[in-house]
Amino acid sequence: MTVISPQHADPQALRRLIRSGAHQGPTAGLGGDALQGNLVILPAAEAADFLRYCQQNPRPCPLLAVGAPGDPTLPTLGRDIDIRRDIPRYRVWRDGVLVAEPSDIADLWRDDMVSFLIGCSFSFEDALIAAGIPVRHSAARRNVPMYRTSIMTRPAGPFGGPLVVSLRAMPAADAIEAVRICAGFPLAHGAPVHLGDPSLIGIADLDAPDYGDPPVIEPGDLPVFWACGVTPQAAIEAARPALALTHAPGHMLVTDIPAARAERILTGPGQAL
Repeated sequence: MTVISPQHADPQALRRLIRSGAHQGPTAGLGGDALQGNLVILPAAEAADFLRYCQQNPRPCPLLAVGAPGDPTLPTLGRDIDIRRDIPRYRVWRDGVLVAEPSDIADLWRDDMVSFLIGCSFSFEDALIAAGIPVRHSAARRNVPMYRTSIMTRPAGPFGGPLVVSLRAMPAADAIEAVRICAGFPLAHGAPVHLGDPSLIGIADLDAPDYGDPPVIEPGDLPVFWACGVTPQAAIEAARPALALTHAPGHMLVTDIPAARAERILTGPGQAL
């Protein structure tokens, strides 16, 4: 069993480690039961179209929070969050082309920047483990494997492109229980979108993911695929905004929100989402 340090298990302590540069790796298996989020930051001129893209594609893009222009804090998701510094690794996109992967984007921040936090499947992994279902990439301290598929998302303005999925291979006998558990986490992509033959969704080689690390697959495992919050990065490639900032795949914002209570906390009375 992998032992996680207390600092890596506590969301606020983990964010402090990340902000200091002491943790720069993926966040799978970290933060305890905390809700984790994918990041997209765009200038305000592109924000309305991207918001519509998320609304039209809620499985890969469940919105957790939308920041005010120029405000790097996300107070509904946690205490003392600075979205410019609290993710282990970022991506910088110019005209739809990936140009850098820094550990800090404070020097790129502008007064018109709008942050979008999108749910992440890492958020339900603690519940799978508690049910005795193996999460093989986490146990191996690897990043989750992610793949572009032949399934197209619904476009909004210039944003569109393929659905990206994450893979968790598990004993076939566990798959139905995994579906049941994950359906209870709609802000973390919910139930899987595909089980079984990857070629049916356009994946040619499981050992060659488009993002993340190759999978750990044991004899008798069934491939199970979830909609993934890296999908917007494919949409950014298609839309080609002059500047976009995202997380690096697998490197998430870890919030203070317990994943099992996230829907009630973030979509209850008085909430904007």
